[in-house]
Amino acid sequence: MTAMCDMAFLLLTFFMLATKFKAPEVADVTIPASFSKNKLPESDLIVLSVEKSGAVFFGMEGEVDRGKLLDQIASRYKISYTSAEKKEFTRIPEFGTAISDLKPLLRATKSDRGRMQKGIPVDSTNNELKELVKLAKWTNPKAEIAIKADLDLDYPVVETIILTLQELDINKFKFVTSLQAKPE
Repeated sequence: MTAMCDMAFLLLTFFMLATKFKAPEVADVTIPASFSKNKLPESDLIVLSVEKSGAVFFGMEGEVDRGKLLDQIASRYKISYTSAEKKEFTRIPEFGTAISDLKPLLRATKSDRGRMQKGIPVDSTNNELKELVKLAKWTNPKAEIAIKADLDLDYPVVETIILTLQELDINKFKFVTSLQAKPE
């Protein structure tokens, strides 16, 4: 019996240490249901989340890819980041702010970051989402793109994102939905 207790605690310890917890999401998105059982890849993924208000957030899987993306952003926009800011950027799975506000976002406390993020500009005069997607695809060319839009979002916002992707010759992307049982 003692050996069984030891084994149970060893397994419990292993699962506690090996579990990778999901980071809290910045964007509050209620996704629609669908019947598809296709799953998103665990890596090589760029997620464009869109809140009900129309605010767009950018997320990229993989700390290494996020580090390379920040190097691309620094080079493109002539911004220098400290090693602490680079390290912090690799820890953020998703952000929703203009590139000019990225440096203050990285310096802010975790509690202040939520109110600082109002969405990435996607209008025709300042489409920073287009630049971010382009730089992310340069960083990881095999990354797939997924759009995670709120259930109650107006279609023109999603259409703007789709048109932005098409301008970059990206015509293959996925929509994130929750699984719903098929009616019988």
